[in-house]
Amino acid sequence: MAPQPGLQFGSVRVLDTALEEVRQRGFSLIEGFLAPDELKAAQDALWLHFPTPEDYFNDPGQYAQYAGSQFAGVEEFPYLSWDLNRLAVHPDLVDAAERYFSSPELHLYKVELWAKYSGAINYDQPLHRDYGSHSLVVPRLDHRYQQMTTFIYLSDVTLDDGPTRIVPYEDGTHVPFTPLYIERGAMADVEVPMVGPAGSLLMYRSDILHRGSNFKAEERARFSVLVDFQARGTTWGGKMAWPKQSPERWATFIPRCTVRQRDLFGFPRPGHDYWNEQTVADVALRYPGIDMAPYRPAEHSPSDS
Repeated sequence: MAPQPGLQFGSVRVLDTALEEVRQRGFSLIEGFLAPDELKAAQDALWLHFPTPEDYFNDPGQYAQYAGSQFAGVEEFPYLSWDLNRLAVHPDLVDAAERYFSSPELHLYKVELWAKYSGAINYDQPLHRDYGSHSLVVPRLDHRYQQMTTFIYLSDVTLDDGPTRIVPYEDGTHVPFTPLYIERGAMADVEVPMVGPAGSLLMYRSDILHRGSNFKAEERARFSVLVDFQARGTTWGGKMAWPKQSPERWATFIPRCTVRQRDLFGFPRPGHDYWNEQTVADVALRYPGIDMAPYRPAEHSPSDS
């Protein structure tokens, strides 16, 4: 793959022990996942989408939209900066997902950028499992056809910052899949708060009981990028229909991606029957600057993918 423009990645590769923890306990938190330069670049890009904590807390009334819902601070992919967009296709994140699923056949099915401000609203949630909004069916007990959620922390998450609270798999196996939500406080004694510094990576399965919690201190803000994966072909699972997102932002994002990174979103692969002279030419017009050489039928080779 050709090097991409901008800062280079230099993070901590997710260890096999962390992936095994996800398999056994249902979750793992890896500190130092992002390198300092890529973390700083992503943090600076946040203010293209959200008020800085200083601006927000100087006049919360000016940002009343964040009081409308716990999810009012969610922005859908793609974003206004490559420094945020590239986190969704971070090579070490993709590598971890490939090793977790034991396959390169991945579908990146959700990306969200989430801002929370203390006092805007109560962010406390009942325990639930994410499969409820990520799948039309229920998880299998043999753990086949899994979905994996990841949070990349762009700010420190302490006990004061409303950390995600997770029930380890072994403590939640007795809880049936339906109903989706369980009584508040029912398992508070076994919840584990996912605290970690900015740059950390949280990974957990969609069959794991967890909840968002409220801030415990004033004038605190929390920012994260959520990136979710499943096996390619899991037609009953998903969260976003990529073509409906901003065409203008895709027009700047797609040309900067590698062939592999585009593949994660379901972009037709080199050698696919979709590609002919007409589609190659028209896709090139839709995405100015994209290198279409790998997609030209006569020039395709197995190494392109």
